[in-house]
Amino acid sequence: MKKLKDILYGVSVESVKGSTNIEVKAVEFDSRNMASGSLFVAQKGLVVDGHTFISGAILDGATTIVCEDFPNETPEGVTFVQVVDANEALAVLASNFYDNPSEELTLVGVTGTNGKTTIATLLADQFQKAGYKSGLISTIKILIGQKEVPATHTTPDSLTINRVLRDMVEHGVTHCFMEVSSHGIHQKRTSGLVFKGGIFTNLTHDHLDYHKTFAAYRDVKKSFFDSLPSTAFALTNLDDKNGAIMLQNTKAKKYGYALKTEADYKARIIENQFNGLLLNINGQEVWTKLIGSFNAYNLLAIYATSDLLGIEKYDNLRILSELDNVSGRFQHAVSKGGVNAIIDYAHTPDALKNVLETINSIRTYNEQVITVVGCGGDRDRTKRPKMGNIASSLSNQVVFTSDNPRSEDPEQIIKEVEAGVRPENYKKTISIIDRKQAIKTACKLAQEGDIILVAGKGHETYQIIGDQKTGFDDFEITNQILTELNK
Repeated sequence: MKKLKDILYGVSVESVKGSTNIEVKAVEFDSRNMASGSLFVAQKGLVVDGHTFISGAILDGATTIVCEDFPNETPEGVTFVQVVDANEALAVLASNFYDNPSEELTLVGVTGTNGKTTIATLLADQFQKAGYKSGLISTIKILIGQKEVPATHTTPDSLTINRVLRDMVEHGVTHCFMEVSSHGIHQKRTSGLVFKGGIFTNLTHDHLDYHKTFAAYRDVKKSFFDSLPSTAFALTNLDDKNGAIMLQNTKAKKYGYALKTEADYKARIIENQFNGLLLNINGQEVWTKLIGSFNAYNLLAIYATSDLLGIEKYDNLRILSELDNVSGRFQHAVSKGGVNAIIDYAHTPDALKNVLETINSIRTYNEQVITVVGCGGDRDRTKRPKMGNIASSLSNQVVFTSDNPRSEDPEQIIKEVEAGVRPENYKKTISIIDRKQAIKTACKLAQEGDIILVAGKGHETYQIIGDQKTGFDDFEITNQILTELNK
């Protein structure tokens, strides 16, 4: 329980009606969670305006209302706080309410289009293996040491972040690695947090349904680095044309990593095979279990971050060689019949291109690459034809199918994907709406040595069709079908 005046510290307050010397038992932004003595933050969302729930929150026990616009009626006994930005206010209030847990550990944020999950997850693993107690906030899961908590968003809401960070501190976690999404930055979910470091991976076509323009998407990412303090480090991929832009206005100490250009941390790929990568990192060779040039960048970012946070060079390289692939990220299996299956989360044009180019750089060309791919519904439609073009250009055969169609017509989504296929590639493609049947068809087409790529859903263990969410695991289903076919 905290005094309102204490948790308002750092919040941009316009005006106050009522006393700030009252106790706050809980901070909430969902009016359904109200209890006596709660503080309710009324946020203006994309679909729902929290201001419409103020009266209901008061009836359910809220004694403090934080809002951007005062309601017509302000009952006695309830304190109203008008703020400039309710999203930012929620983040700062949450941080203060949980005693600013980000100040008590080493919090590192990872942002960019691709690679966030792999880098954050493997950094948590790296530091755990190095003898530290580490935490993770990612798309796949939240880890508090060895305790796993399910994740619902790439970057959770401000209350969840701070509650989890406080839990980490109380369980002795010293380092936390966190995916920082463009949505999370734009909606101010990370405001009020004290980061000790920020990592930029790359920037490619994604989320333009939300940000509208690529420049807006880039600038949101950049704002994360702009907000880093001078006590933090900013580590950026200098091979990406946007890498240097991220560092333009940051107060943090600047570092770069690259495979192609000069940088503080430089790597060269010596061998790239289906069983791993041999890299030269800053003059030292290391064999890793991960596959592909995109993972060379991920591993280099992990090495650089570990070095900046004090892990000794040879321990750093040794642990790097022990790291395993992240679930749904270039997850590789070979059937008894000799068919290679790769499951990957690639759901953007650049990610799909990276995965297929990696496969093509390793293969012998005596085999077929068969790709199963679709695009999610209620998401950026402009990337659909690009995905169709990439899949059909870089594969021998393609099966277009459903991803998570959500409220959209699956057949219409596939037609928009097919629109990107060039005439010379028409014969390579077929379309099967049912994802399981699409995977089964790809498995039946595959011969010994062939490579099946099932792209788009990766680690997800569900499929959303309409408003129904049912169990669906690409890796499990692909292996099951290949096993049945082998029999």
